[in-house]
Amino acid sequence: MSYLVLVISALFVNNLVLVRFLGICPFLGVSKKLSTALGMSGAVLFVMGLASVVSWLVFHYLLKPFDLLFLQTLAFILIIAAMVQLVELALQKLSPTLHKTLGIFLPLITTNCAVLGVAMMNIQLEHSLLETLVFSVAGAGGFGLALILFSGIREVLDLADTPKVFRGTAIALVTAGILSLAFQGFSGLVKG
Repeated sequence: MSYLVLVISALFVNNLVLVRFLGICPFLGVSKKLSTALGMSGAVLFVMGLASVVSWLVFHYLLKPFDLLFLQTLAFILIIAAMVQLVELALQKLSPTLHKTLGIFLPLITTNCAVLGVAMMNIQLEHSLLETLVFSVAGAGGFGLALILFSGIREVLDLADTPKVFRGTAIALVTAGILSLAFQGFSGLVKG
């Protein structure tokens, strides 16, 4: 599979949030403001890229040779938790405002099923190390694309005169559904 196809697939055709429905919690929770969505997208990009590469290395050089495949999920979760702690420390030092804005959602990246899902998919799809890095970064880009699109729409909807019964969560869920349907339209673009 060429790297361009891998990127297009991860960004649009198999978008983690809008097609595979992974990472829905931060998608709904951090999408009220565009600035918060940008910060979360950057944090997920870093964690997903680094955690996938480290998970690939641990799988191929530790778990597989020593026949410890039953520890795969546990090992990947521990790697993701370590990467999240690293990002949290970096944000606390470099951007305290963004750290405060992300609040509880930053530690929740540990339980973001999109990060774990990408690490597991890289193993299942038998990606090479470079393919793992490309797929993970593109997957995080797709996550960020969905989050930024959704937060922009939610900011506009907050200013719109929506019927009272649709205000808040109801209109957000309807909008997420329409976005998901739009991304389903990319399904014929790339196989796999």
